[in-house]
Amino acid sequence: MPTIAKPQSPSPRRKADLTASKTVIRADPTASLTMQFKELRMPTFRDQFAAVAMRAEAENQSYLEYLSELTTLECQSRREGRIKRLLMRSQLPVGKTWSTFDLTRLPLSVRRQLETLRDGSFLDRRENLLLFGKPGSGKSHALCALSEQLVLSGRSVLFTTCSLLVQQLLIAKRDLRLPKLIKQFSSFEGLIIDDLGYVQQSREEMEVLFTLLAERYERGSVLLTSNLAFSKWDQIFKDAMTTAAAIDRLVHHSVIIELNVPSYRVEKAKQAVSSGKSTTDEAPEKNSKQGILIVAKVRVASTNCRRTVDLQLFTGLNFHPSKR
Repeated sequence: MPTIAKPQSPSPRRKADLTASKTVIRADPTASLTMQFKELRMPTFRDQFAAVAMRAEAENQSYLEYLSELTTLECQSRREGRIKRLLMRSQLPVGKTWSTFDLTRLPLSVRRQLETLRDGSFLDRRENLLLFGKPGSGKSHALCALSEQLVLSGRSVLFTTCSLLVQQLLIAKRDLRLPKLIKQFSSFEGLIIDDLGYVQQSREEMEVLFTLLAERYERGSVLLTSNLAFSKWDQIFKDAMTTAAAIDRLVHHSVIIELNVPSYRVEKAKQAVSSGKSTTDEAPEKNSKQGILIVAKVRVASTNCRRTVDLQLFTGLNFHPSKR
């Protein structure tokens, strides 16, 4: 029988050559990944992937765990950035937040309504929110506080006073840009109109306001405050038919809240007079020996007369009310 030769094992030198041929030199991908994440506009990935990779290796995390942690950081960063942009766009007044609003002044039913509205589901249903109350009852603060919570949950709202809004609409109408401006407002889920009825407007001003309300009907929510009951809205829109049409569009698909509480500012003024302290939380500055005279005029209305009470505060002294 023919003899079959056994294959010879490679020499040590040959083994070293084979091992070297299989070894692939891999460049550090950090620089390329940084550029790629920048191109993909993923800043958190770009800034955190190396540090998270080192921690994942030290903790023996799987590839999916590493990717999940990195993706969570990116989503969180984007969410925070979006909320920051929404807050800037909302133009909400500084300081009128949920944490600074005294909910204990409100009836239990109203507090429950506001708590329910915080989830923002009424915006999805294109429902309006109408707050009524006397001056100083906290309508604006309550609405701004609720709107702040909506923004923090990712909702888009825009705050404006009725007088400023009307001026914007009139200028846009004059420049033939009214449809464009109304379209810009439609990009917000909620349009906040503060102090409707405080300032008497002309017929032309109320016409452009009605146009805006009609365009937003069932397309976007309107959140407004007013000190006038519906029965007195003819003072706002100057025409019975226009008034009825405006009320009809606002009330349909709406949540109505009445703040039947005393004026917050009057309560604070009474407390200041009785305790001899300033109505502000800040201590008065002593710029001179004589002090700074701070005069606050409080109008006291009654059924028979109206008088003005001047509350004079000298630095370091108590209030001294004087009648005029």
